[in-house]
Amino acid sequence: MADYAIGDVQGCADALDELLEVIAFDPQNDCLWFAGDLVARGPDSLKVLRQIKAMGDSARVVLGNHDLHLIACFYGYSPVKKKDRTANIMTAPDGQELIDWLRAQPLFLEIPHQNAVMSHAGIPPCWSIKQTRELAAEVTAILQGEQLHQFLGGMYGNSPALWHEQLRGAKRWRVITNYLTRMRLCNFAGELEFSHKEGLEGLPEGYYPWFNLPNPSLKNTRILFGHWAALEGNGPQAPVIALDGGCVWGGQLLAYRLDDGRFFSATKACLDCGLE
Repeated sequence: MADYAIGDVQGCADALDELLEVIAFDPQNDCLWFAGDLVARGPDSLKVLRQIKAMGDSARVVLGNHDLHLIACFYGYSPVKKKDRTANIMTAPDGQELIDWLRAQPLFLEIPHQNAVMSHAGIPPCWSIKQTRELAAEVTAILQGEQLHQFLGGMYGNSPALWHEQLRGAKRWRVITNYLTRMRLCNFAGELEFSHKEGLEGLPEGYYPWFNLPNPSLKNTRILFGHWAALEGNGPQAPVIALDGGCVWGGQLLAYRLDDGRFFSATKACLDCGLE
């Protein structure tokens, strides 16, 4: 039995199929932990959703920003972007079922037997694990509840960029979501910076990769995250594990075996997927 953490699939169904062959995935004994962004610019997001949903308890998922955007598009809160290849999900006979399944997925997962946690973008330095668990659960409950449309209507935006407990309503949900699904850089106070999407060079003054800032509550915990494709699975040092190998940009789809810390990759890349 093995646990594998897998980076952003982004609709690259062929790469996912190959990766599962590379790791000899056994759904009876193994568990896959997906770091979010199952969908978007790859050629077959519909197939990816169906495939991972069908895995049942042998696959666990955290939501990424592209997954949340898909939910918003499905309910009419944003148009489907031309560069995203998700329009067929809107009209698929099981489209509603797939969206309902996505809505039931969390923004944060804990893997206690592997001393690991996972979110799509990481864990902000201004939050403890306990805070992350509780705040992520707030948004998960909203996604499944009567306030779904209020959440989707206020989900987009870069403000507020700094968490404080007094936030309420859409602003509170938005900043929680941004920390867990869009974060790359922040300052020592935990204030987010959204413009930088490249690697670790040329960072705006006063802002740092979130994983380079101290967070004593995470000192002995492995943190699994995707989202930052420009890192190509590199950059942070253990116990922080970057999983997005940029498959959709011509890179690799990565799997990290938690049992021994070994990486695996698929050779098939979506060479045309990320192009606008």
